[in-house]
Amino acid sequence: MKIKELKLPALQVALDFTSLDKAIGILSIIRDLEIGIVEVGTPLIKSEGARSISRIRELVGRTPVLADTKTVDVGALEAEIAIRAGADFMTALASADDAVIESAARAAWELGGDLVVDFIGFKGDILSRTRELSEVGISSVNIHVGIDVQRRLGVTAAGMRNLVKQLSAEFSDLVISVSGGIKPEDIPQLIDAGAQIIIVGGAITRSPDPREAVVKCLKALGRSS
Repeated sequence: MKIKELKLPALQVALDFTSLDKAIGILSIIRDLEIGIVEVGTPLIKSEGARSISRIRELVGRTPVLADTKTVDVGALEAEIAIRAGADFMTALASADDAVIESAARAAWELGGDLVVDFIGFKGDILSRTRELSEVGISSVNIHVGIDVQRRLGVTAAGMRNLVKQLSAEFSDLVISVSGGIKPEDIPQLIDAGAQIIIVGGAITRSPDPREAVVKCLKALGRSS
């Protein structure tokens, strides 16, 4: 499946747990809602291995699954592990060498999946790097403010609205996802700026009512459920 084949805009729910049981517990509460992508978070993959991808795949039916591998080396190998385990999409870091990104993308495409390039921690010019990525066929990027940066500097992806607007203006075919401390009230302005996939983790998974949190996010996206 290719990212562009999704019904957009879409909500991506990030399961950033270290326990597969906890991830499954949250998923059991929300999986019947109109979630666009279920993300098997990096901590979950590192803690539980590729079996976490396979187990989530089994539970969500036809809902697309993203494995947040944050690949920086052996791109083809990690793509094969993720896609064969049941992921539709996987991630590589924008800071990785072009050879890594290209090999991951090709392997994912050959297996019927797709690659998202994640800009977390990227220190260069994001617009210039996106131009380079588009030349090799990358069709989706993630503007991502990491948890440590959020905590230390108080910066979230909602504050990246201007960058999203620039990217969407220059790259009309690019699917832009945004993540980093996003709450339901942040969603309309990000969609207005051109984001097409909104990634929400803690605002859902740490909510006293995860189901209601998903419903609020979907309403902010213009969905009824």
